[in-house]
Amino acid sequence: MNQVLSLLQERGFIKQCTDIDLLDKKLSGGPIAFYCGFDPTGPSLHAGHLVPLFAMAHLSKAGHKAIALVGGGTARIGDPSGKIEMRKIISYEEVKSNAEKIKKQIEKFIDFSDNKAMLVDNADWLANLNYIDFLREIGRHFSVNRMLSFEAYKQRLENGLSFIEFNYQLLQSYDFLILRRNYNCELQIGGDDQWGNIVAGADLIRRMDSQEVVGLTFPLVTRSDGKKMGKTEKGALFLNPDVVSPYDFFQYWRNVADADVEKFLYLYTFMPGEEIRELGKLKDQEVNKAKEILAYEITKIIHGQEEAEKAKEAARAAFGGGSADGDKSSIPSIEIPESEIKNGINVVDLFAKTSLCASKAEARRLVTQGGAIVSEEKISDIDAVIGSSYIRDGEIMLKAGKKRYFRLIIK
Repeated sequence: MNQVLSLLQERGFIKQCTDIDLLDKKLSGGPIAFYCGFDPTGPSLHAGHLVPLFAMAHLSKAGHKAIALVGGGTARIGDPSGKIEMRKIISYEEVKSNAEKIKKQIEKFIDFSDNKAMLVDNADWLANLNYIDFLREIGRHFSVNRMLSFEAYKQRLENGLSFIEFNYQLLQSYDFLILRRNYNCELQIGGDDQWGNIVAGADLIRRMDSQEVVGLTFPLVTRSDGKKMGKTEKGALFLNPDVVSPYDFFQYWRNVADADVEKFLYLYTFMPGEEIRELGKLKDQEVNKAKEILAYEITKIIHGQEEAEKAKEAARAAFGGGSADGDKSSIPSIEIPESEIKNGINVVDLFAKTSLCASKAEARRLVTQGGAIVSEEKISDIDAVIGSSYIRDGEIMLKAGKKRYFRLIIK
């Protein structure tokens, strides 16, 4: 088997392939062009996009040409795949702004210098399509019965599938056709929820151009507890530091379940397999070393080495694993006037001021369930008042559960 294909298989990237032998042959025959699409329906990619991004990087490092497609056209509709209800339609201006931000995030994985890779926007060929001509030339190749056989559409039919979304598969298939014709793209990759769209694109190219291309999908990653990968108490784990701080991003990976560490090291780092296997042997308290390496490596890729170092030191300081004067500056914080603390603040109101709790109701639950800790003291009374006696070295450290910290800096 081709070396990069073997590597993708070893690291757990391969779920389904339209023709694995043909893909092996194409990859072994020299550099090929491949593409992966990202719809800018929001201003940031999230953890769910990481597997495709890492797969692109592995293929690119092996000498194959990555085409990163930002769906400025398809985002105007929204992909029904993996969704139980229709996406909110956003303005063209939002789509364009989101696309610019997402391009910068993709560049952290792919080297676009010297024409090694390219960024394209499908709005360039979709935005001004003549709909009647499109239906005559493209739509006639699609069977509605076949489209409805794919899982993505089956799921949506139960809740209602709009006609605008039904067009999505035709548009994504057309993307593959255009990229094959313009850039000789021979492979499309994506999450397994894209299987139907990818197969449809390969079929369209076979019908219209008599060319054989390949589709490859990756598993949709779940945690060992069965929950969707990348979900936090506050929602999706976004790659934008303005939405999820580098510290919180680091902490997410630092706190993954023991059973997930080795799998995540394979998927979310570029570390050699032999090193990962050694880390995978660690048990009990020693496994925390592997978790810290995982968190550091992925944070370094997304936010840079400096932010990764700061997050690591802040985590060590918060958990008592660093020096007494460890750098806690990356821990989320707010400043509070000393006079406010002297007067005393109700514990529920205090936690509701922070990112640890989204509302007073959530803060009240945290306290009553025994998860609220102030300066290492558990507070279980919702009427408790936090005053100056809780200040330590000019700050009050709040803790929600065992792993989430927040600093109140007293000014």
